[in-house]
Amino acid sequence: MKKFIFTCGDINGIGPEVVIKTLNKIYMQSDAAFTFICPRNVFEFYSNITPPKFNFYYSNDLYPHKNNSVKIFDLGNVKITLAKPTKSSGRISFDAIIIAANACLSNKFSAMITAPISKESFNKAGVNYPGHTELLAEITKQKNFVMMFLSQKMKAALLTIHIPLSKVPSVVTMELLSSKLGTIVKSLKEDFNISNPKIAILGLNPHSGENGIIGKEEINIIAPFIKSSELSKNLFGPFPADAFFANHNYKNYDLVFAMYHDQALIPFKMMNFNDGVNFTAGLSIIRTSPDHGTAFNIAGKNIASENSMLKAFHYANRISINRLSND
Repeated sequence: MKKFIFTCGDINGIGPEVVIKTLNKIYMQSDAAFTFICPRNVFEFYSNITPPKFNFYYSNDLYPHKNNSVKIFDLGNVKITLAKPTKSSGRISFDAIIIAANACLSNKFSAMITAPISKESFNKAGVNYPGHTELLAEITKQKNFVMMFLSQKMKAALLTIHIPLSKVPSVVTMELLSSKLGTIVKSLKEDFNISNPKIAILGLNPHSGENGIIGKEEINIIAPFIKSSELSKNLFGPFPADAFFANHNYKNYDLVFAMYHDQALIPFKMMNFNDGVNFTAGLSIIRTSPDHGTAFNIAGKNIASENSMLKAFHYANRISINRLSND
């Protein structure tokens, strides 16, 4: 029996709402068992949309049992301050991630699906991580990990994640390209059953450097890496990002590899804002999440769409099946 665990994310945002709406759609239609890590009073705040059948648990026994009800692992009551990042919401979201990740590492769950967190709340709580990806990499002791984005229209991945744009050029090295792209190729094969993936690599500079006139990273690092890498049969580029997306060239590749965050995320979110999924490739556990933020501006209004969270669950399920078949 497959078992999935959801985290509440920042309780002052839309995380709890979209998780509950997702659980309403899947818990009776699936043979899997579901656990939701969430403070009881937060869950009860959404009593008008909670699943018809659920049970609260307070012990350290996270193991879910299939009884046509959702298991709510209570983190204890916490002050709800809708639409605002707070110290308590940061701490609760952090605790939920730690509990879920350790449960997955103990093989109690097939995958974890995480609701959005607030970096400001993390900071207020003294949590020194820029996001889920870096935190989960440390918990699982994985050095080679990649932030990947999934949708039917396009898959994308990032060389660099949450660092200032001014620091990106110094980070673009053959060693990092090798590490990230090796992880990506392995994930595409094992997690998505793509036996011979085609990966489009975007250039760092405008016009991919224009043959060194407006930047030399392409001719000194990126292009030589593509040519010399043992993965060269899977790699193509470097492509100028603007023309690449303008001409819809992403349709010709299994994944687009970007040098920095917004280079991939702007086109990806324009195409998939309501149903894109964030996946952390390279981890020993499976973790997906919706590709949107806390949306503090609509928190508690019962108008948030659960589409991206629902897709995150379906991708987690699909990846868990693929990993089992490739063992």
